[in-house]
Amino acid sequence: MGKRGRACVVVLGDLGRSPRMQYHALSLARQASLEVDIVAYGGSEPHSAVIENESIHIHTMNPPSVPTLVAVKWASSMRKLAFIVDWHNFGFTLLGLSVGRSSPFVSIYHWFEKRYGQMANGSLCVTRAMQLELAQNWGIRATVLYDQPPEFFCPTSLQEKRKLFCRLNRYLCHPLGVRDCVTAKIGADDQNESLFRTQVDTDILLKPNRPALVVSSTSWTPDEDFEILLEAAVMYDRRVAALLDENDSADEGVLWKEISGGKQYLYPRLLFIITGKGPEKEKYEEKIKRLNVKRVAFRTMWLSTEEYPLLLGSADLGVCRHISSSGLDLPMKVVDMFGCGLPVCAVSYSSIDEPVKVEKNGLLFSLSSELADELLMLFRGFPNECDALKSLKNGALETGSSARWAAEWEEHAKLLISEATTTIAAGGSLKILSWRVSLPGC
Repeated sequence: MGKRGRACVVVLGDLGRSPRMQYHALSLARQASLEVDIVAYGGSEPHSAVIENESIHIHTMNPPSVPTLVAVKWASSMRKLAFIVDWHNFGFTLLGLSVGRSSPFVSIYHWFEKRYGQMANGSLCVTRAMQLELAQNWGIRATVLYDQPPEFFCPTSLQEKRKLFCRLNRYLCHPLGVRDCVTAKIGADDQNESLFRTQVDTDILLKPNRPALVVSSTSWTPDEDFEILLEAAVMYDRRVAALLDENDSADEGVLWKEISGGKQYLYPRLLFIITGKGPEKEKYEEKIKRLNVKRVAFRTMWLSTEEYPLLLGSADLGVCRHISSSGLDLPMKVVDMFGCGLPVCAVSYSSIDEPVKVEKNGLLFSLSSELADELLMLFRGFPNECDALKSLKNGALETGSSARWAAEWEEHAKLLISEATTTIAAGGSLKILSWRVSLPGC
């Protein structure tokens, strides 16, 4: 009696790249007043709020996914702990991306997931579509806990943007190819000038001919189609040239000189910043180098957990290329974007319309040509005369401010955890398993 309860959060993946499980740990420590042990893969650094919380203790290792599910269940049973599974996706569908859905390994994996998932004392999941699938075909009753942004995902002030891009200047200065449409002015001697802003006396002003900033975060894996973004970017470039009646053979250097001199066009340059790291990054960087485009530039970078929200809050549009292996999960990056007031263009699949409301906070696309159409529509007249983009931004701000992680967790997860621990024992201990399986290359 009087002893503080304890929770063990087992993450089947890199903790630094598993924000949902970091938020679980913070909520267990802050809102449930528990001591929290995190068992996870090492690799990327988690958010400073997790590291600095004295009630959270991180233990890094490299556990294989399926044996870990079995081991956690057995350990929970022997120690009389509540065992809760948080379903982010299905491991067998992710495995199918690597070895093919017809592989016998996929069938075995599916059996393990279903069998041991049914043994949990409670289950959480990320969408209503997944809740229905678990109920009808897995015999599992799950509570929907929607991903929501925590408090540090919020719009970025002009001063914060200035400081951020001063730090990121080393990335912006170096194109993936020899040169591109955003390098003409970067690195100039005038300290009052940058790619996005100018300073007049003590006032910091955004430049009217600045490029539109599009952010897309990725793990560079097969369940995120990068090819569709490259194709859309090339289509945007070609269509703008055609709409402005430009000769294909015209020297891009002349265009870049006009832009750096302050000339503004009906359609802006697009700067795509691609964040994240993963196995296919170098392959696509080589493809980017070979692109022949005049109004589009790409930068790839890895940002700290503190810098990433600042970048989202500084961007004009987010692009989500997540293609769900099951069709039932959701990319958390979308709700993070909404938290920062950033509208989203996302690949369409069966459950993505749960967070993305078309023409309110974002748009959906299935083909690269559709994404190119959306880019042209949203950025026409940028930055001042793009009413459709402004409308989506207002919708994203409204979505992001309407719900936050702490409130969602308090309403749905805390009650489930309380019921599960009461059923098992009076000690109040539990294990939460993140069933977002991390396979090779995922």
